[in-house]
Amino acid sequence: MVEAVRAGRSQRGVARELGVRLGTVQYWVGRAGGERLDDVDWADRLRGARRAANRTDGATEDMVLSVRQYLSEYSALGEWGAEAIRRELVERAEASVPSVRTIGRILDRSGVLDGRRRLRRPAPPRGWYVPEVARGEAELDAFDTIEGLVIEGGRSVEVLTGMSLHGGLPAAWPEGQISAKNAVQRLVWHWREFGLPAYAQFDNDTVFQGAHQFPDTVGRVARLCLALEVVPIFTVPREHGFQNPLESFNGRWQAKVWRRWHYGSRTELRRRSVAYIGALRTRSAARIDAAPDRRAFPDPWRLNLKAPLHGRILYLRRTDDRGCLDMLGHRFPVDPQWPGRLVRAELDLDAGLIRLFALRRRDPTHQPLLKEIAHVLPNRPFRG
Repeated sequence: MVEAVRAGRSQRGVARELGVRLGTVQYWVGRAGGERLDDVDWADRLRGARRAANRTDGATEDMVLSVRQYLSEYSALGEWGAEAIRRELVERAEASVPSVRTIGRILDRSGVLDGRRRLRRPAPPRGWYVPEVARGEAELDAFDTIEGLVIEGGRSVEVLTGMSLHGGLPAAWPEGQISAKNAVQRLVWHWREFGLPAYAQFDNDTVFQGAHQFPDTVGRVARLCLALEVVPIFTVPREHGFQNPLESFNGRWQAKVWRRWHYGSRTELRRRSVAYIGALRTRSAARIDAAPDRRAFPDPWRLNLKAPLHGRILYLRRTDDRGCLDMLGHRFPVDPQWPGRLVRAELDLDAGLIRLFALRRRDPTHQPLLKEIAHVLPNRPFRG
């Protein structure tokens, strides 16, 4: 457009031909001035002044940087951050002493901050600690309990909750008390209706894992999973990250069901919970349908708790400072070069082996085998 105007055409005519405002043509003609077109800086320019009007003057910035250099060499405390610099300036009785935040901004602009900014990495995929689940090839159902609820008359309430990882299939069963027996019953009902997932995840509560005081214990719920060829997973003790989707659902259930109404009986609570879960499943129907396929529940079928155990049990654990982990009431050496780190321990009941895989959220697809340990569970009858 500048070339056309310089060739003698009117600015208004050039604007009309190019479909732009007259002011646009006038701006670029003025920007070019009398210079050759190939010498003009056509790059976009920021609006406003090149230097902020309220920016600290250069003399003050130089003073701050020189005081920082002095403190880094001679400070008895070994401190030369923004607060230390301001204390030094006050002691020197300088005429104008910037605030701590202003000094911090000066140090940041000058690139002399010693601290490193936190590097935020993308979150790993759902179920990243089990490759088949992370790839979206298998579904995982997570289960948990809500405890400490009390309704009118001082009657306690506990709730067994469930949520599928990919499909978001919710479940909630309010009871007077959740035990291993009624947990097994509810899981059977749930899986008969919706099908069997490839994996079922639990925390380390005795309801799910079994008694903790005896080594090599496989509880009632884990035996149910093994009998149905569902791989049970027990998460890291005292760490909540692996159960976060379910913990979020627990919070929503309490907000939308428990705290929303006053209950005079557990029957009324169950009725409200069933209505909420039904509505939630309807809203999540598309996601549930798009989830990995589930296996049909076998029919006829009956649970035999004393049958020999077959299959795998997965334990997510963290090693101690010596690279060892506690599992099944035993202490297993893993790797002294892997202290305080996550491990997926796979107990292969048929092979009599524990396979230990390294886990890192930073690199979720790289899960090398650290070690194999021979371990056979004792052949003793189930007494749960």
